[in-house]
Amino acid sequence: MAKSRLIGDYPVIGIRPTIDGRRGALKIRESLEDQTMNMAKAAAKLFEENLRYSNGEPVKVIIADTTIGRVGETAACAEKFKKAGVDITLTVTPCWCYGAETMDMDPNTIKGVWGFNGTERPGAVYLASVLATHAQKGLPAFGIYGHDVQDADDTSIPADVEEKLLRFGRAAVACATMRGKSYLQIGSICMGIGGSIIDPAFIEEYLGMRVESVDEVEIIRRMTEGIYDEAEFQKALAWTKANCKEGFDKNPEGLQKTREEKDEAWEFVVKMMVIIKDLMNGNPNLPAGREEEMCGHNALAAGFQGQRQWTDFYPNCDFAEAMLNTSFDWEGAREPYVLATENDVLNGLGMMFMKLLTNRPQIFADVRTYWSPEAVKKATGYDLEGVAKDAGGFIHLINSGAACLDACGEAKDENGNAVMKQWWDVTEADQKAIMEATTWNPADNGYFRGGGFSSRFVTKAEMPATMIRLNLVKGLGPMLQIAEGWTVALPEEVTDILWKRTDYTWPCTWFAPRTTGEGAFKTAYDVMNNWGANHGAISYGHIGADLITMCSMLRIPVAMHNVPDDKIFRPASWNAFGMDKEGQDFRACAAYGPQFKLVR
Repeated sequence: MAKSRLIGDYPVIGIRPTIDGRRGALKIRESLEDQTMNMAKAAAKLFEENLRYSNGEPVKVIIADTTIGRVGETAACAEKFKKAGVDITLTVTPCWCYGAETMDMDPNTIKGVWGFNGTERPGAVYLASVLATHAQKGLPAFGIYGHDVQDADDTSIPADVEEKLLRFGRAAVACATMRGKSYLQIGSICMGIGGSIIDPAFIEEYLGMRVESVDEVEIIRRMTEGIYDEAEFQKALAWTKANCKEGFDKNPEGLQKTREEKDEAWEFVVKMMVIIKDLMNGNPNLPAGREEEMCGHNALAAGFQGQRQWTDFYPNCDFAEAMLNTSFDWEGAREPYVLATENDVLNGLGMMFMKLLTNRPQIFADVRTYWSPEAVKKATGYDLEGVAKDAGGFIHLINSGAACLDACGEAKDENGNAVMKQWWDVTEADQKAIMEATTWNPADNGYFRGGGFSSRFVTKAEMPATMIRLNLVKGLGPMLQIAEGWTVALPEEVTDILWKRTDYTWPCTWFAPRTTGEGAFKTAYDVMNNWGANHGAISYGHIGADLITMCSMLRIPVAMHNVPDDKIFRPASWNAFGMDKEGQDFRACAAYGPQFKLVR
């Protein structure tokens, strides 16, 4: 649907139809050929119809040329997959196979095995055998086995098998897409925030990505020397003037920027956005003689330091951060970028995880304030209702920077429900409604002495949402926290009173996690009290189960979540690390370690 902005092909899924290799008078193998290959075709069709790359194209799936019954056919399949760029394999079978001969032995592929639940042949026996062999060899694989027995000629995929296949596929495509790409930090550490202290070893060893770094002065150099696409800049500026409504100025009258200064700031921040796009992914339309700058940094995600050295002197980056993370700009609907404010790389990577899983724009926010029912009642006289009441309060998500504008909830689905859409579904009407709901208020000159503009909107609708935080912990390594819940629609007068208790010119979202009555999810207060950092990354939808599966592929343990146990899907070998699912995860991730670590 859109040309990829990145260098390198998207990951390919390879289907491996394995089979009982015994031939002879009873023609065991021959009797299974059609059934086995039909399983492979059904899985390929499921993936192709339901999974897309971040540019909107359906995932590419290939099937081995023949069924795989002995090691020679295993080798032929591996050679075909190598040439095709296969990063993900799904082995399928309805029968017994010679596991150690037919299994995927590539240490770098993400592996799943689907064993057919039928009584005619022992597909389940093969599944258990080959998963044990995977575990024995240190090659984790996801086991997929349907709950109910099927007839041998049943070519349908049961609902429980379909759910696991798609969860495996989504997570695997997300993980494999990261490989060989970059995180670009523009600047470095922001105001002593630990999340912006970048750890290249983590990014290289766990994600298979590299770290690229440029100083923020590179933006000034490109502005000063004209190293940007002038035609794009003029188009972007005209679109901004036509569509971005300037909001009220909260600064004391004597400290407000002049109209001339504000107009200059608008040109500055639009040019910043154009240049940051070029830094991330290059631009062949830069002036002649600027071939080096045309290359870009092949960045799948980026972060901008901003405070304070930049924002004490230059306009802030809020416009570029918010608009790049949004699902459209002057070019119309387009794949959202990931640009973290304050160069919080850990939050930026969390946004990247969820964007790759959902193909939707992401919210970056401070996890700023817990509001209890009692505190809301005292401040406003309002009694909480619905999900906020059920959660024992809610959390205020607010930050001046990188919340996508889609988070206002003004885009609607076919039933009129508020939604943050996959970018290819965003219509011109959606874009207009989102821009109408957003103002761009002059920056708080106490925080941002150089001026600039911050997006301002409120999420007025209740939408399913998932908030996560990626943290690095000394002695443990990376870990993830997940909280599924909903955005909260408060009465307008209640929102105004509470919003004015903090910065009234920043985008505002109220969030109520789904609580369980115990532990870190006893109430919304406990969620915030157990949160691992000052920021959170927030995505539309309840995607915690997909995140758990993805994190197991990356060997990142999940320390806190409210996903039901029956939705947790990890490699089969995790079961060997104890009976409690959380403990299994920590022990297995520690035992296997990061996939791309070279020195062990």
